[in-house]
Amino acid sequence: MSPGSLILLLSILGALGLGDPGPLEDVVIDRYYIPKICLREVQMGDFIRYHYNGTFKDGKKFDSSYDRGATVAGVVGVGRLITGMDRGLQGMCVNERRHLIVPPHLGYGSIGVAGLIPPDATLYFDVIMLDIWNKNDKLQITTLSKPEHCNRTVENSDFVRYHYNGTLLDGTPFDSSYSKDSTYDTYVGTGWLIKGMDQGLLGMCAGEKRSIIIPPFLAYGEKGYGTVIPPQASLVFSVLLVDFHNPKDGVFLEHLEVPASCKRRAVTGDFVRYHYNGTLMDGTLFDSSYSRNHTYNTYIGKGYIIPGMDQGLQGVCVGERRRVVVPPHLAYGENGAGNKIPGSAVLIFDVHIIDFHNPADPVEIETVYRPEGCNITTRDRDFVRYHYNCSLLDGTKLFSSHDYEKPQEVTLGANKVIEGLNSGLLNMCTGERRVLIIPPHLGHGESGARGVPGSAVLRFEVELISMEEGVPEGYLFIWHGDPPASLYEQMDLNKDGEIPADEFSTFIKTQVAEGKGRLMPSSDPEKVIADMFRNQDRNQDGKITSEELKLKSDEDQEKIHEEL
Repeated sequence: MSPGSLILLLSILGALGLGDPGPLEDVVIDRYYIPKICLREVQMGDFIRYHYNGTFKDGKKFDSSYDRGATVAGVVGVGRLITGMDRGLQGMCVNERRHLIVPPHLGYGSIGVAGLIPPDATLYFDVIMLDIWNKNDKLQITTLSKPEHCNRTVENSDFVRYHYNGTLLDGTPFDSSYSKDSTYDTYVGTGWLIKGMDQGLLGMCAGEKRSIIIPPFLAYGEKGYGTVIPPQASLVFSVLLVDFHNPKDGVFLEHLEVPASCKRRAVTGDFVRYHYNGTLMDGTLFDSSYSRNHTYNTYIGKGYIIPGMDQGLQGVCVGERRRVVVPPHLAYGENGAGNKIPGSAVLIFDVHIIDFHNPADPVEIETVYRPEGCNITTRDRDFVRYHYNCSLLDGTKLFSSHDYEKPQEVTLGANKVIEGLNSGLLNMCTGERRVLIIPPHLGHGESGARGVPGSAVLRFEVELISMEEGVPEGYLFIWHGDPPASLYEQMDLNKDGEIPADEFSTFIKTQVAEGKGRLMPSSDPEKVIADMFRNQDRNQDGKITSEELKLKSDEDQEKIHEEL
């Protein structure tokens, strides 16, 4: 301020009575602090709350609301205040500060106040406005932020969880849920809240932020509340709605992605493997199967998981992505769970179904191609060669015979492959192609295998390349007719009374070549013959004697007699 301006101000104040200019005709108002934001100004008929210090010209204090420890509350312009105060308070904003000079005829006049204010006294007031409201006021709601997607808003009888900061109209804080590190949880529209809050929460979305200004008659009115909320105080709440639900709510489902082909949907008793992200309604993540790099595996409809998820997983398809919104009475209720799920919290699960099966499921066989004129099909004990691709139901590739130089080889029924694949390879024609869906109890079970998750349903694409007729279980060679009557003599090619390995091998190969018998199918017939010789050479001296040589049918008969 320039010196000239200061001189001008002082001369004005002197002219208004700070010097001795003579009697004032009206109230002198000095607005020495005006807040930057003024949403409302005092008008005739408004109810106000304010603090003040009252002094005489010499600075002697005659009254102070501060000394009494209570604000002054009253109505402006209805004669309840001295005329000078009625005029001097009009147009004030909340938090505005004024100096008022009230001449005697607008104060207590020639009578004064006995023992307090002498007659014809000019009064000096230092005032700060704290609150303004009117009996015609309504709730003031300002939406500060709102989520893009809002499928539902708060209604009466809903149970809400919200954070708030509560202040008086002048900004004085009186309460905050943040300081308690806990949301405020209550029903709306049932009388558990002050009327203004009951009304102010209606229509909110989860995640929405609001400023709610509540006049006293919709708050704590003339009584106030304890020492923190004075009588006739307007309240300002900054509210963040965390979540809400209704006790009558069921599970809400949102189908985010459903495969075009869904041959089967999960039902009670099915075992489901799925990934999920679990969040609260405000987006806070409380759990995720992805973080553990492992699906969540469970039966549905059996009570192994929270009731809301038991219901929410009914009817899912393999590969489906689904959002399951679970109210607290179908989740963890009023107590919550651990330190991540608060009491009465609504839970949101974003679920991806990897696969599911039922413990009673057989192998599912789909014939993709079958050659015409197929009369010979695979049977138990047959030796087969086949190509395959193996994957999980979500398409994750596990193994493929095409990664190797030649097809896979196996004797069916020899327990060399998983039971479901063995079943799926039966009754196939050479050249036939199939898709096999194998449940885990016919696959690798709960434990899984290297590269195969536990309880995984497997998908095989198989093509039969060739097959050879097998031999009964326990046999390495069978005769097509009756064996020779003098088997040992015919096997002893050089007639020296003993049969070494090379002589045994030559004889067996001759029988096969002449069509008199066949070996167990194998990629290594020499090994099969060697096993046959080792079985007959009972004392393992490298030769077979007549006492050692026995047909398997004779051996089995001997065992029966021994048991008898």
